[in-house]
Amino acid sequence: MNALDLAYIPIAAATAPWWAFKKRRGWKERFGVLPKLAPPAGKPRLMIHAVSVGEVNALRHLIPILRDEFDLVVSASTDTGLARANELYSQVCSVIRFPLDFSWAVARLLDAAMPDAVALVELEVWPNFVRECTRRRIPVCVINGRLSERSYRGYRKVSGFFGGILRQLAFVAVQDPEYAERFERLGVPPGALHITGSMKWDAAQIADFVPGADELAAELGIDRTRPLIVAGSTGPGEEAMLLNACPPDVQLLCAPRKPERFNEAASVLNGCRRRSLPVGTSPPSRLFLLDTIGELRKAYSLADVIVVGRSFGGMYGSDPIEPAALGKPTLIGPSVSDFVQIVRALDETGGLVRTSRETLAADLARLLANPTEAQRIAENARLCIRSHQGASERHAHLLRRLIASKSD
Repeated sequence: MNALDLAYIPIAAATAPWWAFKKRRGWKERFGVLPKLAPPAGKPRLMIHAVSVGEVNALRHLIPILRDEFDLVVSASTDTGLARANELYSQVCSVIRFPLDFSWAVARLLDAAMPDAVALVELEVWPNFVRECTRRRIPVCVINGRLSERSYRGYRKVSGFFGGILRQLAFVAVQDPEYAERFERLGVPPGALHITGSMKWDAAQIADFVPGADELAAELGIDRTRPLIVAGSTGPGEEAMLLNACPPDVQLLCAPRKPERFNEAASVLNGCRRRSLPVGTSPPSRLFLLDTIGELRKAYSLADVIVVGRSFGGMYGSDPIEPAALGKPTLIGPSVSDFVQIVRALDETGGLVRTSRETLAADLARLLANPTEAQRIAENARLCIRSHQGASERHAHLLRRLIASKSD
């Protein structure tokens, strides 16, 4: 046990009620109790850590590029992230849970996984983990790095400590120059910084049809002859806002970001049909609740207009790339600090509608009444997405160099 472990213990105790409420699974794995992986067979082993669903999805293009060259291990921290990683990658690589950052837990993880190098997606730089990797001479890097203004202000308060951790990284590959400047201010040497763009653009699957969407519509009872608004990753208060903004003759489907909010959202959408209930057990309704995991893309493909949630209150936005890639006119609220560059790029090319609580009803009505405008927005979004793709290949090049430098 080290000084950092001692600091973590009171934090863990203070937040224990919240952890209990969240009903998390995999407690043994969270403390590093993992089955030992078989030694890599003739390939260097690269471990890629993606904390939750968004980061896991960002790897969809990178994993196929690397899987023939490396023995890959993908780790995730959250239950939903682990489920998504298993769904996407378990056929081509090992998928494990990333533990809490206690020194003994991360040591157990490294004993079990035996990586030759580690890539952390976006900003999962845990001090004990990085220190233990450094002690074992396992190079660690950040890929698809981003550092919001809010996070930067927090890390700046402990820059003396956090900067020392960042300087142990082999490199930091970031999405844009603004993020690069923030990492440099926190202590990353300029020579270790690379601007690669965002892999989320690469992960976007441009398609006009999503398998399983027709079945979802039939089982929920969605009327395909009537307009449908789909609101994805909604947060507290947004279901009520959407219900008020939705025209009375239009169908509305809401998909809350957090599973623990499903019942709350159902009470707001009074009389809605819930995806989790058996087919035929709910009366017909124009309101729908997607209270399952992994089906949002299917729902997006059914929409006439999409609203991106967690962007109308004190939250920090959600990723608009996926709905835009499906050729749907997409609206987003003013709170987008976690996705500033992505929203800016789509907005500047006319591929996104910036809205607010006050203008949402009018914006929805206008797009539903003007299919030509809606189609133009959707086409502009797809052009924007294609123009920003290629970051996964750039990350793959950096990772190949990192592994090669270790074997020199």
